[in-house]
Amino acid sequence: MTNPILVDSHCHLDFPDFDGELPDIIARAHAAGVARMVTICTKLRLEPQVRAIAEAHPSVFFAAGTHPMSAADEPLATVDDLITIAAHPKMVGIGETGLDYHYTSQSAERQKTSLRTHITAARQTGLPLIIHARAADDDMAAILKEEYANGPYTCVLHCFSSSPELARAALDLDFYLSMSGIAAFPKSQDLRDIFAAAPHDRILVETDSPYLAPPPHRGKRNEPAFTAHTAAKGADALGLSLDDFAAQTTANFDRLFTKAANWSAP
Repeated sequence: MTNPILVDSHCHLDFPDFDGELPDIIARAHAAGVARMVTICTKLRLEPQVRAIAEAHPSVFFAAGTHPMSAADEPLATVDDLITIAAHPKMVGIGETGLDYHYTSQSAERQKTSLRTHITAARQTGLPLIIHARAADDDMAAILKEEYANGPYTCVLHCFSSSPELARAALDLDFYLSMSGIAAFPKSQDLRDIFAAAPHDRILVETDSPYLAPPPHRGKRNEPAFTAHTAAKGADALGLSLDDFAAQTTANFDRLFTKAANWSAP
């Protein structure tokens, strides 16, 4: 019996948690049915090492941006910076970017500036915007809507764990919501209800590894192979078989991340 084919749409394979283990990490992902992974650069100065991981592994793609929690400490990315990086054949998304007022509310205005820069780059490159949103729902919804009115772009709210109102604002723009291990936690029924109410063609699945491992690995280091555990819980929440959930989320990924879907090894 083969495992359903899944995509881990958001992980951090360059983080030191995985040092010296990447071949084994990726092999375990493949064995669990995770055929592709997108590793996310959170500081542009680290983009070369993130890119190198994607170049070394056919099943790994990458995205690049400045994480909102780093916006105060890192040089602000420019649209030209992001467009230049986007020329790489395996660079498939802009971000992660966004707003985080939980830990870093003091840099809110700089975060907003950074977010708008990333949105402009997403609009100009045609690559999807990858959003991190925490404790900033009203500002996030307002900026996403305002910028969309200035010109359309595509977007995923990664590791979605925000309010039904932000989910609706995103879905109304035909954006995507990505399900992480948080949705598999026993006390996350409200979050599962948000995903269950969303159109099935607007849901992705991810690990955000090395963080947020789903049960039965909660509290331990997460890794792309554990996408399968979140997918099983997601399938239950949506009333789908695991095979159908995997097929749906993979099709959704390919529709959003078209560059990854169309990539072929040289």
